[in-house]
Amino acid sequence: MFIFRSVVGKLWLTIIGLVAVVLLILGFFLVNYMGNYFSQAEDQKASLEKLANRFSEEAARHFNDNRFFSLSNELLANQEARMLVVTQDMKEITSDVTPNVEIAVLHAEDFFSPSQLKQVFSGQTIKNQVITKQKNGYQDGTEYLAVAVPLRTDAGEIVGATVIYQSLQSLEATQSNVLRLFIYVSIMGFLMTTFFAFFLFSRITRPLQQLKKAADHITEGEYGTRVPILSKDEIGELAKTFNHMGDELQDSIKALSQEKEHLSSVLRSMTDAVITLNAEGEVILTNPQGQRIIQEWSIIHWKDDPTGARQTDSLVEQAGLVSGAYPQQRIPEPLQPLFESVVAESMEAAAKVHVLNGVWSVAMTPLYSHDQVRGAVAVLRDVTEEFRLDKLRKDFVANVSHELRTPISMLQGYSEALLDGIAATPEEQGELVQVIYDESLRMGRLVGDLLDLARMEAGHLELNFREMEVVSLLKRVHRKFAVLAKERGIVLSAKLPEQDIILPRADEDRLEQVLTNLLDNAFRHTASGARIEVKAERAVYKDQSALRIEVTDEGQGIPAADLPFIFERFYKADKARTRGPSGGTGLGLAIVKNIVESHQGVISAQSALGQGTTFTILLPYDAK
Repeated sequence: MFIFRSVVGKLWLTIIGLVAVVLLILGFFLVNYMGNYFSQAEDQKASLEKLANRFSEEAARHFNDNRFFSLSNELLANQEARMLVVTQDMKEITSDVTPNVEIAVLHAEDFFSPSQLKQVFSGQTIKNQVITKQKNGYQDGTEYLAVAVPLRTDAGEIVGATVIYQSLQSLEATQSNVLRLFIYVSIMGFLMTTFFAFFLFSRITRPLQQLKKAADHITEGEYGTRVPILSKDEIGELAKTFNHMGDELQDSIKALSQEKEHLSSVLRSMTDAVITLNAEGEVILTNPQGQRIIQEWSIIHWKDDPTGARQTDSLVEQAGLVSGAYPQQRIPEPLQPLFESVVAESMEAAAKVHVLNGVWSVAMTPLYSHDQVRGAVAVLRDVTEEFRLDKLRKDFVANVSHELRTPISMLQGYSEALLDGIAATPEEQGELVQVIYDESLRMGRLVGDLLDLARMEAGHLELNFREMEVVSLLKRVHRKFAVLAKERGIVLSAKLPEQDIILPRADEDRLEQVLTNLLDNAFRHTASGARIEVKAERAVYKDQSALRIEVTDEGQGIPAADLPFIFERFYKADKARTRGPSGGTGLGLAIVKNIVESHQGVISAQSALGQGTTFTILLPYDAK
């Protein structure tokens, strides 16, 4: 039961036990005392016998004096006793008891049999202890002590018997009263104990329950919970200490919350992704960037290549994206080998991870707890652009080296041929000189393009902005390539707007360079009999009036895999490394893109193998 598990129940049982022990000890001594007291009732028989002998002597002198017997019974009535005299012929001599005497009027035959009386007549003394029975419709039921002594005259002659009987009801009543008093005291003791227990409940248990409720509220996060101080005793001191503890706890929680918020703010403001892992590889803390990476990488199918490296499958599981049911947040597959190495060796490590089209730099450090590695902290940075630029730098060096190596080799070879006199005739010497001249022009164009591109990318390209007429520019470019088109059997057409378009701020020379590069590229990849068209019209770009220029050819087209990279330096869709004397430098489209973007415009390309290519330029009118 609950009461036996509570403090009040335990105190109540303790006090009840103490009271019960005290009552048992008291009862033990009381029983001994009562036993000793009632054992002295045997002495009462001797006293009653002496009293009977005294009254018997006086009764012999006043044998015929009724007043003597009346006074004697009045005296004996104070001791709940009565005297009567029995003659030898079995007749009783007595007197009526006064009204205030409460002892029953009995006879000698109620206590002694005739034979016993005869023994008294013969000089013996007989004592009996009897309980009276119903007589004449009167039920007494009282225990009496009766003594019969011989009644002697002064001469010593026995003339009868003197009988004195005394009620033992006073002893029994005393015993009953003592027992009743003991029971009453026991009941009162238990009642007072119970009352005291409930008093303790109000004084002790209720404050403790208030403390328990306050502790439960604090456990639920209500750190401002306090208990009232109702006394200055130990309970009051406990409540005071509890409130002080609550204040300290609230201050500590507030400080921890501020520190946590500060740490969260730092993590949220970081551009790098932070992922904290436990020893089992489960994610325990991330910042938003890290959470995004976990969600994105968790829906990618991973597979092992023959060398054991992780690769991504081209298929992405869309069900996770639709339902939002991501797998359990564990360490992403690409980080698993690095995590195992860091945890096993307890040393920080760094690596680059390739996921889909991105490259991530990962720095992972062991997470310690009491000199034990309990996980790791990984910091991921997207270095895709840096990786791409580094790759472009390496490719640029390789391409420049290749592009310069070819003309230099030719210059060196033909020059050695001239020095060695291999060309015997003036015609052969002229051919060798012509080749050397063409290769020097090619190297000049390459160096010029490299310088232009370097200035553009560094933001040092000087542009002369002024108002420009679009139609006149297109006509001039058309005339420039008309002769070349006729020589190669290519149909070159220009579709111009009916009303001239005026660009308020444009560098006409640079835009002419853009169109020249595009048309030069179109002529190199367009066969005889095909068409090349230049088209200009009004358009809208980013909610602004714009000029759209399209250069369309019917050449061999560009593969779809190469189309996103054609504006990069030295990128060649045909992967050819050798070019003729009139070949391009591989920088034309990169230069075109930089010039268009410097005019706040954009250039794009649409192409398919065998269906030609269309370059589209959008230049806003009011570009600043």
